Amino acid sequence: MSPSIGLRNLIRFSSPAASGGGASATPAWRALLALAFVFSLATGACAQSSSEYKPEPGEAGKDVVWVPTDSPLVEKMLEIAKVTPDDYLIDLGSGDGRTVIAAAKRGLTAHGIEYNPKMVDLAKKHAAAAGVADRASFEKADIFESDFSKASVVTMFLLEDINIKLRPKILGFKPGTRIVSNTFTMGDWQADETATIKNCVSWCTALLWIVPARVQGTWRLGEQDLVLKQEFQMLSGQLGNSTIIDARMKGNEISFTTGGQKYVGTVDGNGMSGTIAGSGTNWSARK
Repeated sequence: MSPSIGLRNLIRFSSPAASGGGASATPAWRALLALAFVFSLATGACAQSSSEYKPEPGEAGKDVVWVPTDSPLVEKMLEIAKVTPDDYLIDLGSGDGRTVIAAAKRGLTAHGIEYNPKMVDLAKKHAAAAGVADRASFEKADIFESDFSKASVVTMFLLEDINIKLRPKILGFKPGTRIVSNTFTMGDWQADETATIKNCVSWCTALLWIVPARVQGTWRLGEQDLVLKQEFQMLSGQLGNSTIIDARMKGNEISFTTGGQKYVGTVDGNGMSGTIAGSGTNWSARK
């Protein structure tokens, strides 16, 4: 029975005209009318509750089906990204909002991009219930048409082919930006760190990439040329006539070994500088 039908029937059968009463029937009529009103509110609330959107794992989306990331892995993803309250996190395909909300609970400002408007509304309700609506926001948008370059941390649970499509945009982000994925890789861009949670059946691995500064080219280091070739965070090349080994970027940080000496330093635009490990000797290079 719908609330409106129930209310009309109660009023019809309890009205003074229907009972044949006059003034003497008024108190009973008023009592039943009040009861009808309470009944209407109660059944209306039940109808609203039963129609509340409840997503099911495997529900189809624009680019992927929705599968929630288990809370332990959400926490592990935030952990390997070494998030702090100073970070701004954006979650791609934010679903019911759990990653954004978990980040907000750690004091971050976090934002979710989600194509399904029902999911967006649900995530906002969850954020409000968790008391973090002031730090957790959500928008209905397409991740391929969105600008998320202002994030210092980007999280996602997408497919590998989607990660690869996003890769050129991500590699153009500020060096040091941290990208964390649930399970799926970035193709031949190897993760800087991986972590797997215990007692987990599926979707158990967090992968971290740190956007590297671009350093490919020829630099002048002292009296020698430092020639660098770069593939994502991995480097190869020569310093003068010596081959460099164990060379890589970690955001703006560079390290390489040549001639038995390990160079460590920081890249800043067309300059880099640092020290030779164990010797205390400073070095610098210009492009």
